[in-house]
Amino acid sequence: MKEKIILGIETSCDETSAAVLKGDTLLSNVISSQIDIHRRFGGVVPEIASRNHLTAILPVIDEALNKAGVGRSDLDAIAVTYGAGLVGALLVGVSAAKALAYSLNIPLHAVNHIEAHIAANYISTPDLKPPFLAVVASGGHTGVCRVDGHNKFTMLSSTTDDAIGEAFDKVARALGLKYPGGPEIDKLAKMGEPNIKFVERKHKTELSYSGLKTAVVNYLHTMEQRGVSPVTEDVCASFQQTAVDMLVDVATSTIKKSGIKTVVAAGGVSANSYLRSKLKSECDTLGVTVYFPPMSLCTDNAAMVAMRGKHMIDGGVPAAGLDLNAKSYLKIEGN
Repeated sequence: MKEKIILGIETSCDETSAAVLKGDTLLSNVISSQIDIHRRFGGVVPEIASRNHLTAILPVIDEALNKAGVGRSDLDAIAVTYGAGLVGALLVGVSAAKALAYSLNIPLHAVNHIEAHIAANYISTPDLKPPFLAVVASGGHTGVCRVDGHNKFTMLSSTTDDAIGEAFDKVARALGLKYPGGPEIDKLAKMGEPNIKFVERKHKTELSYSGLKTAVVNYLHTMEQRGVSPVTEDVCASFQQTAVDMLVDVATSTIKKSGIKTVVAAGGVSANSYLRSKLKSECDTLGVTVYFPPMSLCTDNAAMVAMRGKHMIDGGVPAAGLDLNAKSYLKIEGN
């Protein structure tokens, strides 16, 4: 059987990405980042992100095709992120994908961004097979998902409010750290001590980041009013440890209940060094194997979108129509 060639497109936030997948082989993965553009504002400005996607989308697609050594006529399908994310940014990728699918008369597949993050692990760990648990740690969603098939997802636990990535970003902004804040907190935390208790954790099986984020901001305001300069490194270490421990405690509890012996990490925050070490340590103690995608596949990228699209095609998930629209919020929707 001929291996299908799939073009993946990702524009959910501030990275314009296109990738080409042939069968299970990744031929290219091009990412055009807007970090330097948004850094001056301390975070992503949706309108600016959308305009820059418009400028970058076609050159990025062409570069991905050129690097893969394939032409548009060689494509068998297109997979595009349609949610969750910034609607204006998503619309750029969705519009480009629909135009290409229509002009080439090939199927279009609508990809859930969180499911794509989980699928990144199939690229970095080719032997990975369900069932397994996915510890999702991103800017838009946080929780533990059970994966019983390439297209079968069940959320077992989920944050009741903010996602862990959102908390990292807001705390970093409150500290005046440069964008993106997550890597900055991770770096400074290594030089500090986790000696500040921001919240009382009464239930270790609940995920909630709104209170933690607010507690850090209130702590900084109190220090400012007292005329005392906070030790930024200690704030970072204390916040990071609390935020990550919340997720790992829930993951550990879920692993024990499920009896599943394979775990993967997914999402941008899975690049965090403390999360990796903490989750690895807990999984080792439980006799569970844990996999982490490489840094290049933790952040938003089209390779994961193409892989998710491949599994949708292989599993007979119906293609999307040309009326596909962007959605700012999506739940895990695997069948």
